[in-house]
Amino acid sequence: MTKVLVRWLLLAGALLLVAHLYPGVIVKSFTSALIAAFVLGLLNTLLRPVLVLLTLPVTVLSLGLFLFIINALMFWMAATVLDGLAVTGFAAALIGSLIYSLCGMVIDVVMERVFPSD
Repeated sequence: MTKVLVRWLLLAGALLLVAHLYPGVIVKSFTSALIAAFVLGLLNTLLRPVLVLLTLPVTVLSLGLFLFIINALMFWMAATVLDGLAVTGFAAALIGSLIYSLCGMVIDVVMERVFPSD
């Protein structure tokens, strides 16, 4: 349980970092970042696998590059649903999702070292 909460807090911080690094992504507050991280997690858990499966031929033909588009769509969808997260367009969603994904990978590596699996 602690691992999930720490990861959630770090991903919210990552959203604030994305907004700081790239002006096309706007996060109003840390509370907004917490809610956005939660919604992004839900979208990536529930909707992303369906989109990946439906677009599998395109993903294969693009050698996996279409997954970046799917990530951007998830980011853009979260920004559309939430008041505290905004993106200025699809390009901003793409760049924001790339930065957020990189931060998420770093967080996952650090979390695995701090909270090793049994």
